[in-house]
Amino acid sequence: MRNSSWSNVADSIIKTQDLTRKFGELTAVDRLSVEVARGEIFGLVGPDGAGKTTTLRMLCGLMDPTSGEAWVAGHNVAREPQAVKDRIGYMAQRFGLYSDLSVDENMDFYADLFGVAPAEREKLIPDLLRMTRMEPFRERRAGLLSGGMKQKLALMCTLLHRPEILFLDEPTNGVDPVSRRDFWAILYSLVKEGITVFVSTAYLDEAERCNHLGLMDRGRLIRYDTPAGLKSHMEEVCYEVLAPHQRAAKEILQATEGVVSVEPSGATLHLFLAPGKTSVEALRSKMPDAEFRPITPSLEDVFIALVHKGEKQ
Repeated sequence: MRNSSWSNVADSIIKTQDLTRKFGELTAVDRLSVEVARGEIFGLVGPDGAGKTTTLRMLCGLMDPTSGEAWVAGHNVAREPQAVKDRIGYMAQRFGLYSDLSVDENMDFYADLFGVAPAEREKLIPDLLRMTRMEPFRERRAGLLSGGMKQKLALMCTLLHRPEILFLDEPTNGVDPVSRRDFWAILYSLVKEGITVFVSTAYLDEAERCNHLGLMDRGRLIRYDTPAGLKSHMEEVCYEVLAPHQRAAKEILQATEGVVSVEPSGATLHLFLAPGKTSVEALRSKMPDAEFRPITPSLEDVFIALVHKGEKQ
């Protein structure tokens, strides 16, 4: 898209068109085209090295794309980076908290940095502390907080200038399950207030909480849909396979044409079959002791199958 007018991106608060970033011979982000609606949680999902952080940094105006374009909050990121930065909050994987400062002192520091007026911060900071349940820890030094509390403090600092959009780069990485749940409850409350959340994660259970997802691998967007849509719109059929000798069964299935993916899942195997290339009946002739049952795949099943499918193309 060559015309940078926001009229071309309609109701999307974030849009990219063929967004690409190269580092020498390495293409970290490869022609990414995606749209995010106002007031939703969008999840960019993929393993380490997929290009998630590079994508967020480009959208926040912290890194120039090699080619392609991006629009955030009505502004072209390359042409109007300051206008974009004024409307967003960016929480990096390692947010710059000051360990020797207390919770209150960190928030005052960032309020000064963002130019938040004293009268506004007097109202906003108590609201943020209540929302995150951090009121009892106002005097505690940041270096003595748990991992989950540090992430809550980082989020509060990011919200001090009331951004329209939050960009969160793997915000719960290494955080305990209870703190992760609390963190997502906070995100839901922010969305109810009209904030759009763009979050990257490698956790597939967290991906289930998003309104829309972009599955990313080796710099490319391999699928975009709702969590339910990703699981129901696969052209391949997913089966649960119960076999007395799981390892041997997996080897047989992997060597069979038409098998897109087969991976262990507890005491069973989860199998994706390409339509028209093989069938359960044909597999039963090779594995008479195995049971095959069609199932709705999990997001993890879908992601692994799509990665395997891409590798075979």
